[in-house]
Amino acid sequence: MITARLFLFLHRQPGLPTNALDFTAKQSWTSQQSYHPSICRILQKIISQVMWTSNDIPDLTGKTVIVTGANTGIGYETAKALYAKGASVTVGARNMQKSIAAAQAISKESAKAGSLEIGVLNLACLDEIKTFAEKFRSSHRRLDILVNNAGVMIPPPSKTNDGFELQFGVNFLGHFALTAHLFPLLKVSDGARVVTLSSGAATLASGIDFGNLKLEKPYDPWREYATSKLADVLFTYEMDRRLKAGNSKILSVAAHPGVTRTDLQRHISSEILTGLFAQYEAVMEPWQGALPSLFAATDNSIKGGEFIGPDGQNEYAGYPARSKHSTPSMNDQVLAQQLWDYAETVTNTKFHF
Repeated sequence: MITARLFLFLHRQPGLPTNALDFTAKQSWTSQQSYHPSICRILQKIISQVMWTSNDIPDLTGKTVIVTGANTGIGYETAKALYAKGASVTVGARNMQKSIAAAQAISKESAKAGSLEIGVLNLACLDEIKTFAEKFRSSHRRLDILVNNAGVMIPPPSKTNDGFELQFGVNFLGHFALTAHLFPLLKVSDGARVVTLSSGAATLASGIDFGNLKLEKPYDPWREYATSKLADVLFTYEMDRRLKAGNSKILSVAAHPGVTRTDLQRHISSEILTGLFAQYEAVMEPWQGALPSLFAATDNSIKGGEFIGPDGQNEYAGYPARSKHSTPSMNDQVLAQQLWDYAETVTNTKFHF
């Protein structure tokens, strides 16, 4: 209660930056005030506690990490932040050129801390996912953090190499298969984490239409996107239940970035996108959109089965916190089991808990 009142007091002070994104400015403002030094220290501590940033990531030296879609946007910022804290990060991207370019950029922008590896990972092809996983398993003894980040949003009607609607196939099914193939390495690690990126759009899906996962029905890009993101949440929660039933130390956690400007919106015209973003008080940049993923992947307070998102109004922007997004479909255990069984069958994979 005291913390909440002090933070409210902060926001009422003249000259305090009101932009929810400006963590550095708020810290600086506090140090410039004429309050007693002890009060300033308390206020700075409050801001630090409320606004978790990549500075709060613990030392990751010796940790092995894979980030999918790490060549751009949130995935790039996620990989960069984990590398900066000492992790060995595999930069997953659709082709060699994208992965190499991202790794070079990360190395150039960061003081050397961990190490970077190139990872060619096409999540639209189940055979290529298996090949990537087999190659990774042949050269690594364990996997500590898997960030299922890559995604596609409202593309023209299209399918994966295996015939699935592209958003469902990449956003969910590809990551399901990848996690299954890498599961033996996750089991070896002491307290591994699987972080799967979802979206607030998951709340818009009323269920999974198993008769429309291969474009059997007229295409609705937003409906299909929401379905894929609901599937990600169901996957996260069902995996958590199965892990706990097997007394596993692996944590399965979901995260969503809020409203963030990234290449994910490349299929939306600039005119329409400008109108969409104008509806929000703040649109975050990728470094901040990556914070929920980073929090889920590294913070010591995380528990399996949690959903992390921004702490602002409607979870559109802000700093990492437990998400309040919840719908009957997201918590439907029967649907989650049905989806799990379907995914194992069509990907020809099996999790051995």
